[in-house]
Amino acid sequence: MGTENTPGGKASPDPQDVRPSVFHNIKLFVLCHSLLQLAQLMISGYLKSSISTVEKRFGLSSQTSGLLVSFNEVGNTALIVFVSYFGSRVHRPRMIGYGAILVALAGLLMTLPHFISEPYRYDNTSPEDMPQDFKASLCLPTTSAPARTHSNGNCSSYTETQHLSVVGIMFVAQTLLGVGGVPIQPFGISYIDDFAHNSNSPLYLGILFAVTMMGPGLAFGLGSLMLRLYVDINQMPEGDISLTIKDPRWVGAWWLGFLIAAGSVALAAIPYFFFPKEMPKEKHELQFRRKVLAVTDSPARKDKDSPSKQSPGESTKKQDGLVQIAPNLTVIQFIKVFPRVLLQTLRHPIFLLVVLSQVCLSSMAAGMATFLPKFLERQFSITASYANLLIGCLSFPSVIVGIVVGGVLVKRLHLGPVGCGALCLLGMLLCLFFSLPLFFIGCPSHQIAGITHQTSAQPGLELFPSCMEVCSCPSDGFNPVCDPSTRVEYITPCHAGCSSQVVQDALDKSQVFYTNCSCVAEGNPVMAGSCDSTCSHLVVPFLLLVSLGSALACLTHTPSFMLILRGVKKEDKTLAVGIQFMFLRILAWMPSPVIHGSAIDTTCVHWALSCGRRAVCRYYNNDLLRNRFIGLQFFFKTGSVICFALVLAILRQQDKEARTKESRSSPAVAQQLLVSGPGKKPEDSRV
Repeated sequence: MGTENTPGGKASPDPQDVRPSVFHNIKLFVLCHSLLQLAQLMISGYLKSSISTVEKRFGLSSQTSGLLVSFNEVGNTALIVFVSYFGSRVHRPRMIGYGAILVALAGLLMTLPHFISEPYRYDNTSPEDMPQDFKASLCLPTTSAPARTHSNGNCSSYTETQHLSVVGIMFVAQTLLGVGGVPIQPFGISYIDDFAHNSNSPLYLGILFAVTMMGPGLAFGLGSLMLRLYVDINQMPEGDISLTIKDPRWVGAWWLGFLIAAGSVALAAIPYFFFPKEMPKEKHELQFRRKVLAVTDSPARKDKDSPSKQSPGESTKKQDGLVQIAPNLTVIQFIKVFPRVLLQTLRHPIFLLVVLSQVCLSSMAAGMATFLPKFLERQFSITASYANLLIGCLSFPSVIVGIVVGGVLVKRLHLGPVGCGALCLLGMLLCLFFSLPLFFIGCPSHQIAGITHQTSAQPGLELFPSCMEVCSCPSDGFNPVCDPSTRVEYITPCHAGCSSQVVQDALDKSQVFYTNCSCVAEGNPVMAGSCDSTCSHLVVPFLLLVSLGSALACLTHTPSFMLILRGVKKEDKTLAVGIQFMFLRILAWMPSPVIHGSAIDTTCVHWALSCGRRAVCRYYNNDLLRNRFIGLQFFFKTGSVICFALVLAILRQQDKEARTKESRSSPAVAQQLLVSGPGKKPEDSRV
């Protein structure tokens, strides 16, 4: 603790003297930043865990919900470029704190639609007609038809305006969520790198990323818990509700997770207002550093140490990079010079191909993270809570394992550029291979009377059954029932021609049956709820294959990052990484959820209507859903394989040319070429 009197933070010495010395410790900053990024990823990933619930609650299509997820990246992408400009001019800890507060407020704003909307009514009954809930879906004489039109009668200009305002609030909240996240990671990493000991910096960053990677897994775990609770848990109707978590009309407490995550981010933001703008650089390296660095160390450390060993000519040349001259530019000059440097960086073929392969991988990951829970729900007829639990326990841990194993392989095998390219290609080929069985693991679509065409000649399965003509069934009703003898599902008891209801009390729960059903063979009673799937057990092997493929794809994370770092000039490395993340956001994380959502919407066979407009999808063609969702993933994986194959071919060609030059020159000159290549024009694109 004797560092508090050393020079540091000269610009504002007075405020630093009154601050507690504990906040002059870079280790405490690493701990706080790990917790903050963990909470930030948890709140940004929570929407993905409850995407199907939000769709049901507010009547959104998958395309709209995918666009909602993408708006998280809009604000982030619009401002991330200026981090390079403002990085050394602002009080970085305070900027991180302000960003975190904005993230917390955006999380609270995401919950506002729940509180300003009317209570969720799963049975389409009006508030004045609550005693008739159980009769709302029964087959009634046609003379009662006017009573069926109440749901359309609620379609006023106020209702439509309220719907648009609710959706607009969520879009604004997602945009602010992205804006608030702009300063958190870049400023935090640069702050740690500036004031940590040169030998400890890789270890601190390794700890930071390891803790941060748990955020999405915790988000899905939190979603699993919250979606077990009823959405209106804060305003339950009298007499409780007659829904169970397995009912397709069930909507969980999606908003409660945002409250918890926003509170976590707000608490994690508090310490940043006490850290100094600058602190004394850490003097001592950690004693156990060597053991841990065997896994976490990277060539970036060597690059960071190298300027002290450069000649004066090289030091002068390094000032040409945009990151080095940015502090001397005005904002207008920075905007003008950025496109030129961007085009110059994109001229490197290795850099461009690796970034394109990462765009394909990120597109796959964005679509999978956003819609995998919904896909599992629909494909295997499981609850949203169970789907989130499986993903949080299997998929995200496998991603972490894949990244760590990739880094260990690069370190232990001392892989050079060609080796890194080969590892990337091998990982993606294996990922592609294990994706093939996913096309054949799934459940067939339910037999739904009046919606899906049936091949059998059973009565009551025509597109418009004549047996229900006398029932005046509501066109927008949804209260599914199942005929257990034929495994045929009906949209409502009315569509099955049922005119009465029986409730059988069991030990732990009550089972609702509908009787006197004119459209059911032999007039058998039907059970409330959708038909159970006969292949729900296949969800575990399906997700195991998905997790294995994710781990294999994540093997490419570290080696591809190394290829990017060594594929450009030293003075452009920081900018190249910034350009890489900008392209990933613009070309992958923003459009991919919309693309996947649009593909999912094309497989819908029955839409719910709200005031005459298409709302949420009730039923999907499961085979078509599986083929298009997995096919889209397969397409992006194939694109990544092609890019990595081209990268490996170029690297081998460059390696062959280098060996040819080496054989023609003296050993001493050849050795000098291998060590000092980056300064020469012919080797600009070499890795």
